Amino acid sequence: MTSAAPAPALTSRLAETSTPIHPALAERWSPRSFVTTEPIDETVLTAALEAARWAPSANNSQPARFVVGRRGSAVFDTIAANLLGFNQVWAGSAAALIVGIAETSDDQGTPRRFAEYDLGQALAHLTVQAQLDRLHVHQMGGIDAAALSAAFGLPANQLPLTVTALGTLGTPDALPDEALRSRETAPRARRPLDEIVLVRE
Repeated sequence: MTSAAPAPALTSRLAETSTPIHPALAERWSPRSFVTTEPIDETVLTAALEAARWAPSANNSQPARFVVGRRGSAVFDTIAANLLGFNQVWAGSAAALIVGIAETSDDQGTPRRFAEYDLGQALAHLTVQAQLDRLHVHQMGGIDAAALSAAFGLPANQLPLTVTALGTLGTPDALPDEALRSRETAPRARRPLDEIVLVRE
């Protein structure tokens, strides 16, 4: 039986926008609490990775690379062990952890100037697809990139930049301390459009 618990959180976390946007975008937020009893559906995980694969990239260079660990696997444990700070406290509850890697040069050593930007686009596509499939995503920059590179034998031109946690939304009270629970329920906020759009005519 499917739990109805996520619904109130989705409603309460809905973005306040100046004009309507797609629900998958309006409902997207970055939780830290995930349901630990549900494995990730393989079809849904593959769909998220396919969305990343089909994201645009400069000259179709496709520099995004990923290391995917499902909860309970050695890969997952290795990724979790190389998170920094309080990310280690909560990220182990996710159903999967994905290292986002930018391939910064091609096989001939030519730099890929937009590799990091293109990885960001790929992860944005992954995030929206996961949201459409009723998963939630939290991206983290607090990682030990050197240790992850060593753990997975990455070459020098493959740079780990982020780790993304995916899973089914849990409840705030499942988090281990009050500071995390407060972050989970704090009001969402963004700068108004007139602060971020510098010119529009």
